[in-house]
Amino acid sequence: MAQIKSRKLNKSASFIAIAASLPLFVHAAQTDVSQLPTIDVKAEKTEENPYKVDKVSSAKYTQPLVDTPQTVSIISKAIIQEQGATSLVEALRNTPGITLQLGENGNTSAGDTFQMRGFSTQTSTYLDGIRDLGAISRDVFNLEQIEVVKGPSGSETGRGSASGYINLVSKLPSLTNSRSVSARYNTAENGRLSADLNQAINGSTAVRLNVMGQDGGVEGRDVVESNSYAIAPSIAFGLDTDTRFYLYSQHVRQRNIPDGGIPAVGHKGFWNADSILATAPKVDFENYYGSKNDYEDIDSNLVSAKIESDLANNLKFTNLTRLGKTQMDRVLTGTGALNRNNSTDPSKWTLTRSRQGVDQTNKILANQSTLNWNVKTGAIEHNVVAGLELLQEQQITKPLAAATGTTTTPANLYRPNYKTDVFAPVTHTGAKNDGQTDTAAVFLFDTLKMLDNRLQFNTGIRVDYYDTDYDSLSATNVLSSFSAHNTLVSWKLGALFKPTEKSSVYAAYAKSLTPPGSANFSLSATGVNSSAAKPQETHNYEVGTKWDLLNDKLAVNAAAYYTVNENQFTQDAITLESVQEGKTIVKGVELSAVGKLTDAWNISAGIAHMKTEQEDQISVNATTGVVTKTDNVRWSPEWTASLWSTYKYKGFNIGLGARYVDDQKRVITDSTAPAAMPSIPGYVVFDALAGYSFKNASVNLNVYNLADKEYLNTLNNGGSRVSIGQPRSAALSVNYKF
Repeated sequence: MAQIKSRKLNKSASFIAIAASLPLFVHAAQTDVSQLPTIDVKAEKTEENPYKVDKVSSAKYTQPLVDTPQTVSIISKAIIQEQGATSLVEALRNTPGITLQLGENGNTSAGDTFQMRGFSTQTSTYLDGIRDLGAISRDVFNLEQIEVVKGPSGSETGRGSASGYINLVSKLPSLTNSRSVSARYNTAENGRLSADLNQAINGSTAVRLNVMGQDGGVEGRDVVESNSYAIAPSIAFGLDTDTRFYLYSQHVRQRNIPDGGIPAVGHKGFWNADSILATAPKVDFENYYGSKNDYEDIDSNLVSAKIESDLANNLKFTNLTRLGKTQMDRVLTGTGALNRNNSTDPSKWTLTRSRQGVDQTNKILANQSTLNWNVKTGAIEHNVVAGLELLQEQQITKPLAAATGTTTTPANLYRPNYKTDVFAPVTHTGAKNDGQTDTAAVFLFDTLKMLDNRLQFNTGIRVDYYDTDYDSLSATNVLSSFSAHNTLVSWKLGALFKPTEKSSVYAAYAKSLTPPGSANFSLSATGVNSSAAKPQETHNYEVGTKWDLLNDKLAVNAAAYYTVNENQFTQDAITLESVQEGKTIVKGVELSAVGKLTDAWNISAGIAHMKTEQEDQISVNATTGVVTKTDNVRWSPEWTASLWSTYKYKGFNIGLGARYVDDQKRVITDSTAPAAMPSIPGYVVFDALAGYSFKNASVNLNVYNLADKEYLNTLNNGGSRVSIGQPRSAALSVNYKF
């Protein structure tokens, strides 16, 4: 459906150039002692149960999921492949309670932007346990599984989101030879080719190569394109020995034509002071309001080195070092205010547009060491984890804006013309923001088992010392500098009882801290990012039960939680000063079932109910004195649910999926003033799969939005722009193993 093409690249030549530049030869000494399964933290997935994963990949989690007193959802690569998902956002549809955001009033968010359990989770994405910053839409081509850990997790990850985090697990070499190639083509004329090649060189060394290339349009949108290519080479030494060394990297290039959305006119809840515009019809969903010169260029490079060593029968050491850099350069056009131009003829109505730009660089240097120790003290068994983490994270932003003295012509509301409309050029303003946070952290966990493992206690504590420096240079060459440093102590405690060997009932508490500047390294003299502000505190209380049923084939979980986030900024109604007395409260229940119902019937299902409220959150109009109270949380639907189920019979694989998202509030205050699009209406979407497997190959046809349901995917904070959900569409994929 795309009508113009972005800059084309010689993908094959780029793959070869990147691969040739990677240092993939490392010498490591090995010993010939077998690895103990008692401290093996790998989460292998077998074909016998492709949906159910029993363990988190991180060494910080020593117990299987059934004995972990926390809500954790794991999305396996089998589900991702069956659904034809190519991005992290698409894969996360399998977990209820996650919603997407479009951006602020005049801006469109860059990269993966989502919210979980009432809080933003944008900066809480991790790759192999290390924070993965950067304005990038993440691809799944190099992922073994996706782990969604819900609830504040400061004891595991340090500063960050109050809602939990998302950990992406990289594919690494193994001694099992495997080669697969996948090709996909969809109704948006977008083609994709990927390969996963693993080869054992000898009894202890293996290499693996994952590559991906994608080019073409985006479903339901004219002109917009999704073009990317990536390569992820890796090598491992010492496999099946006491000491294993992995050297791996990932290099992604995205050359997209971005989407600034469409005006919200005509949609349910739309309001305008002009009564004629208030009842105006919708625009064509495929309309493109941007410029032919809009672009989004992203370069992401990560290099990692990991050592695993079994020091003794009950002692294991793991060290992971990473160097990463992600750059985004983007210019797009967003829609603005409607203008009837004193005419009742819709063909003469126009729409203002804004030219927006992002030039951002994120860098990270990290080293994480973990020691796992299994030991007994009398009748109590301990699974101890101790570790040290050193981080240096930096974000550099150079603001972009329309060039001074230039204008962008308004678009015809119903017939925009990107080819002939005049657009203001976007240039750097001369301003620059540079923030850096250095962190040194130590952590300690212990799982205590007693009464023949029927009773377990889980404890954890993490102490972070962070130092943030922020320099802001204005367009008029005025420099402002701020700094903040503090020590954060996050901890958790859980108690678990096992009615049977494959079940548990638990209660848990966790405390996390989010300091100022945690999300964007930005500090200021006053407000939320004030260098003198207290960290926000999140307290989470959770009770739940987990059962592995049907001979360990089906995992069924239920949890109820209560989360309080304190020290949020509000305004004193009398003094009008900003004070940290506000709080957000989130209460919810989650149910899930993942695994096999029969040998041929797989299922992944979840449902979540959530209530959000804000307390002591007010703002006072300095002119009128009117007090406005904020009493809810944006983009936090009460009900969400997801279902994916497949049935296999004589080579055929039939699947059906459903996604439900309740209304999402945009207006969350007690103000009675009219407002456009106070919420995103709820929706249900159905997807389907029809596939057939040969000896070494399979063919899948995925049909998305079977009923062609018209729904809004995201809405900007101002209520003027929307992103339309994917219309009925299809993708044909061929997978071949050799």
